[in-house]
Amino acid sequence: MPDTEFAGRFLGVLGGMGPMASAVFMVRLTALTNADSDQHHVPTILWSDPRIPDRPAGHAGTGADPFPWMLNGVRHMERAGAGAIAIPCNTAHLWYEQLAASTSLKVLHIVRSVIDDLRRSGITRGRIGLLGTATTLSSGLYQRELEACGYDSMLLEADELLRYCAEAIRLVKLNQAEAALDPAAHCVQLLRQRGADAVILGCTELPLALPPLARPAQGVAVVDSIDALALAALEWHHGS
Repeated sequence: MPDTEFAGRFLGVLGGMGPMASAVFMVRLTALTNADSDQHHVPTILWSDPRIPDRPAGHAGTGADPFPWMLNGVRHMERAGAGAIAIPCNTAHLWYEQLAASTSLKVLHIVRSVIDDLRRSGITRGRIGLLGTATTLSSGLYQRELEACGYDSMLLEADELLRYCAEAIRLVKLNQAEAALDPAAHCVQLLRQRGADAVILGCTELPLALPPLARPAQGVAVVDSIDALALAALEWHHGS
């Protein structure tokens, strides 16, 4: 049978940052697909390489540069036939422009996907609370995109971010997601009490710390960056 029989619209997933987050991305991509058979799901190439150096340390110059490792994953997925790349790691998007310039493939942008999800939910303006790594938040990665679209950004105080948000992320990376629920929920409550109209889980460990069933009790809209990226991948796959 000729190779053309196997051609298709393959999504490449640059994962391993962290490995559980990319595995959950695959689960959510599948769960969010409107399919009535296996054959109607998205053909996907997952490159999950947890050896990719730490992104915050790499961005700060205190650790190895993760970019060559991320580019290595992209090159493998190019050769495997990917047509677009999704990166289920927010902090990795600090290298987005460099990666996008290094490949002819479409590279989906997680922050823009989150903003699309905000609008999809009917939240077109207001104060948006941001949770994520200190590196992602201090870089302004989300703030620039949000403010360009007419939103106001809200952050936790630095000590709160370290005590609660960073702790939730750390626990998920230790495969202790249940223990991460309380600090993650506390972050959301602090932002809600200060007037947030929605809270973005802007680190792909945070949706694991605060899973969907725990979100209605928070009393504020919670936007999941894993789901938002999965929905963007589905839009790409269906040709939009």
